[in-house]
Amino acid sequence: MDETTQTVCYWHPDRKTRLSCSECGRNICVECTHDAAVGQRCPECAAPQGRNRVVVARRSMVGTRPSFQTAPVTLSIIAIAATLFVAGFLSRDLDRQLLEWFAQANWLVAEGEWWRTLSGAFLHGGLLHIGFNMYILYALGPRIESQVGSPAFASLYLASAAAGGAAFYLIGPDNGLAVGASGAIFGVIGSWLFVAWKMRATPGGRAMLNQLMVFLVLNAVIGFMPGLNIAWEAHLGGFLAGLLIAYLWSQFAVGRPNAVAIRTTLGALVGVASLVLILLF
Repeated sequence: MDETTQTVCYWHPDRKTRLSCSECGRNICVECTHDAAVGQRCPECAAPQGRNRVVVARRSMVGTRPSFQTAPVTLSIIAIAATLFVAGFLSRDLDRQLLEWFAQANWLVAEGEWWRTLSGAFLHGGLLHIGFNMYILYALGPRIESQVGSPAFASLYLASAAAGGAAFYLIGPDNGLAVGASGAIFGVIGSWLFVAWKMRATPGGRAMLNQLMVFLVLNAVIGFMPGLNIAWEAHLGGFLAGLLIAYLWSQFAVGRPNAVAIRTTLGALVGVASLVLILLF
């Protein structure tokens, strides 16, 4: 098959392949193949007939238990956030110092301390706050990191944090103060949503899309509930950045021999653009 006509796996749209299911003809990558008596089959055609179905853990959103070898960036981010939270919990003086040095205070960002839009993403205001954010990161981050590469995932995470911080600075209150990884987390969710949309014609893609849409609707409702002080602006900015980065990856990195470098560069460009907006306005 010529390179110009090479197709992609129907389950992993970022992977080019020359294989196809001998039953239905859909294109599949090596990871999706199931050996049959003649040729290979896709996951759906390989499933038992009748009411039974095969649930393959490696293709779920969470996948297998991550390790530092498979998801070093994800686990490092969790470790840093957890260490800072525990240190602040044990010492109230240190907690106040961390907030003073690293929290996103919009009035200080306006004075040129743009780096607070990134550093604030590693601080959290309470156990529920850090627990929820780190659980979502642990559930969704390793699968993306293993597929796109650790440098690319790091650029996605930091760019989404920067975009979330930029949104909170630009459309949030002038005296706004924010901490938390929510902007970066919503960037990870945005990238997952793009993949789910691309895979919506498959059972797994539809299930993933439905789950993410329910999650987003619930968070949209909660974000505007009075008294919760949720920085919905950061959620929105990070989410849009994650969607954009995933789209750019699909357009410029799929099938390229230097795909990881391209993904990393594209993510970094989105992050730099977010910081430039802060400096301009």
